[in-house]
Amino acid sequence: MRKILTAFPMARTCPYDPPPELTRLRSDDPISRVTLADGSTPWLVTRHEDVRAVLADRRFSADNDLPGYPQHRSAGGRPPRTFLRMDGAEHAHHRKALTSEFTVRRIESLRPLVTKTVDQLLTSMAAGPRPTDLIGAYALPLSSTVICQLLGVPFGDHQFFQDQSRAMLDTHGAPEQVTKARNELVGFLRELVAAKVATPGDDLISRLLAKGRLSGPEVVLTSVLLLVAGYETTANMIGLGTLVLLRNPEQAAVVRDDPTAASSSVEELLRLLTITHLGHRRVALEDVEVGGVLIRAGEGVIAAADAANRDPAVYDAPDALDVRRSPNHHVAFGFGVHQCLGQPLARLELQVAYPALLRRFPDLRLAVDPDALTYRDTQQIYGVDSLPVTWQ
Repeated sequence: MRKILTAFPMARTCPYDPPPELTRLRSDDPISRVTLADGSTPWLVTRHEDVRAVLADRRFSADNDLPGYPQHRSAGGRPPRTFLRMDGAEHAHHRKALTSEFTVRRIESLRPLVTKTVDQLLTSMAAGPRPTDLIGAYALPLSSTVICQLLGVPFGDHQFFQDQSRAMLDTHGAPEQVTKARNELVGFLRELVAAKVATPGDDLISRLLAKGRLSGPEVVLTSVLLLVAGYETTANMIGLGTLVLLRNPEQAAVVRDDPTAASSSVEELLRLLTITHLGHRRVALEDVEVGGVLIRAGEGVIAAADAANRDPAVYDAPDALDVRRSPNHHVAFGFGVHQCLGQPLARLELQVAYPALLRRFPDLRLAVDPDALTYRDTQQIYGVDSLPVTWQ
């Protein structure tokens, strides 16, 4: 019988490294049982090869309503199903309605907006007080501006949806608080969708309505997902990625000075940080063998992307930052049919955000002791709460 670990997630030693226990498991016991807060004991998969196998196998379901699915929280705080938690034809139907909105070509058309927004925010930072919180001054307003523009959400409401999103993603939040935040955000977007039915604009929500592939309520829930995921993940990557670059000045110099490193540096930071630190969750629809272990129908699985992305069988010096690393087949965006639809947008924002910041402030540095920083350990998307920085 395999050992059942007492808790998941596990404690970190370094704030942006996976917990040491994950590293040990990947080597000694790569498919192990863990115990969640609700007492369930899903399988934890930690090797790169096995994580990809689980995420690519349609015998593992992403439907969080199925018995055995490893929940992030108690049933009272369980979110409604979006296409993220659908399988088969249902998932394909919803995803197809969105695919044309996230092609590389469509997202590339947003580059002028991203570049302009970055320049404006950096100019405001330069004219503002020092030290300043990079999250509030740069990371959040950049990602919020872009996702609001894409969806057609008034930017003046960005603080509202940031607050609701933070509450929704808090795995330690009281179920009633999570439900309240979700209902308020759904209500906000329901009104916005109704307004766009009456007066369409040049935005993603209006185009979804015009296509008619999704019903009004489906557009509302899809918009909630895109709004929350579209700003929370990118904002956290900007903050945490900047912290790592500041602590690796030689690597930061490459990002600052070599335009050809923009793409590889983003891929490396995505790999190294893997901010979806609670894993990609599935439940087996039938008996499946993975890595020599039989996972039976109805058993939950957590595919630990952060452990997979540090697998020494795949990456040389996996715990080191190498902004020129190539190839870099990380699973930070997942793998298989549920791979993140919005990854071209995240890549674009990050490829612009990091070099521009370091070029504008070549002597950028932390304004506090690194040990004084606090992290979003209870959030589904990991990050740093604030990042006080200064410059000459």
